[in-house]
Parts: sequence; structure tokens; C-alpha cells
Amino acid sequence: MNKIRTCLLWLLLLFPLLVQSGEPELLLLKKYRPGMDVNGWLMSEKLDGVRAYWDGRKLLTRRGKHIAAPHWFTKDLPPFELDGELWIARGSFEETLSVVSQDQPHARWRRVSYNIFELPHAPGGLKERLGKLQAYLIRHPLEHVRIIPQTVCRDAEQLMKYLDAIVAAGGEGLVLRNPESAYESGRGPNAVKVKRFDDMEGRVIGYRLGKGRLQGMVGALWVEIKGGKHFYIGSGLTDQERAVPPAIGSVITFKHQGFSGNGIPRFASFLHVREER
Repeated sequence: MNKIRTCLLWLLLLFPLLVQSGEPELLLLKKYRPGMDVNGWLMSEKLDGVRAYWDGRKLLTRRGKHIAAPHWFTKDLPPFELDGELWIARGSFEETLSVVSQDQPHARWRRVSYNIFELPHAPGGLKERLGKLQAYLIRHPLEHVRIIPQTVCRDAEQLMKYLDAIVAAGGEGLVLRNPESAYESGRGPNAVKVKRFDDMEGRVIGYRLGKGRLQGMVGALWVEIKGGKHFYIGSGLTDQERAVPPAIGSVITFKHQGFSGNGIPRFASFLHVREER
């Protein structure tokens, strides 16, 4: 009887851990639509990095998988939650992913910075939440930890000019946030992404061989998207990616310009293999 009571007690103590989801509840972005009233919102560059969540003790992917960062990278991070991008530079997503996806820490992490855009579950508006980290970094300077700069959006004209400047410099797009909103997880009305193109994900299910200059390489990826639609993506691939293409079964991100009448993305162009999340 005592053993049974002991087992029941342990089950009661461990139950919250057993039922807890491995995925952290983080902010997700909706798409900006022309005509939205975003005057007074805060805008920042949407970095093309690897999403990373610091729970106060461990660095995790968006899906809750442990990131094997070096001890020097995490040892002085604050004892509160952070959400941001592990990032090297514009146009360096593949390099960033190759660094942070390794099972063991290594020297190439010296090129990576942790760029913060949110403090999950902290009180106050966005400025107050980021201000908490700013105050911490004044007391504990960390060269590899940065707060992504925020700029007040005056109107749609300024927004589009800022977007064009970021894209011209090799950036991906912008994020717009309602500065008065309390922290929200999931896709809410107070955080949107702004791009000159739409993007989505698909699964590689085959290849089409190249011709002419591309003889002996992949000419296009045969891709399946949600809903069972299939189509080829031939643009956006480098010669290196054509020689060693994304593996069959891998999930890729591609950009497009709307959909045809039968639901196929128009002018689809490969961007990168989806990060492990």
C-alpha cells in the first residue's frame, strides 16, 4: 500500500511535466494587407535567421528542440524569457542554419548574434518589454546579444519606402507591431510581416533533370503543397543547389506572386530549405 501511495504521489508531482507541450507558446505573424491602419506602430527589419527561444535556462527552437549553443553564448543570458533570431548577415540563412543545427557547440558560433524582438510573457507594451532587456544589457553587456531596432511608422508611404530600402540592401522584409499591445502568442491582430512577395512551404517529392548548361544537374524541384497540389519550382536555385538539391522529403520555403485559377502558386521561386523547428 505504501508503494502504491508513493507511486501516486510521484505521478501527481510529474503530471504537469508529462502533459506540458514541448513547443513554447510564441508570437506568430500575420500578413500585412494594404489599407491596414498601422500609423504609430513600430517597424523593424525581419531578419532571415533561425528563430530561437531562451526560456531562462535553455536555448530552444520554435518547436522546443534544444539548440547546442556554446557555454559562452548562453552563460550570461538573463534569467527571463527571450525570443529572437540567431543571425549572421543578410543573405546568410543557409550558413546560419549550418552553424546552429550542429549537435555539438563549435567555433563558428563566433559569427552568430542573437537578435531579440520580444520578451515573452513580460508585462507592459513592446517598448516596456524590450526596455527590460535593455536595462539588463547595461548591467551585463553581451556583444553577441542585440535588440532589433524599432522605428515608429508614420504612414503607409513611409512604410513602403522603408521596406524598399531594406529589400534593396538584401533584407527580407519588415515586421510591424502594435506598441500598446500586451504580449500575445500565436497569430493575433497586433503583429504583421510586410514583404514584396508572399512565401509558403512545400515538400520536395521529386526532381526534373536539367538540360543544356544544367545537364547532369537538377532543373527543377517537384513540390507538393498543402491541399495536394503539385508543381515544379525551377527558379531561385543556385548551381550548387542544383548539383546537390534539397533531399526528397525535405520541406522548402519558396516565394510566389499569388495563385493561378487552379490553386498553383504563380512565379514560384526557391528560397531555402526550411529550418529545423
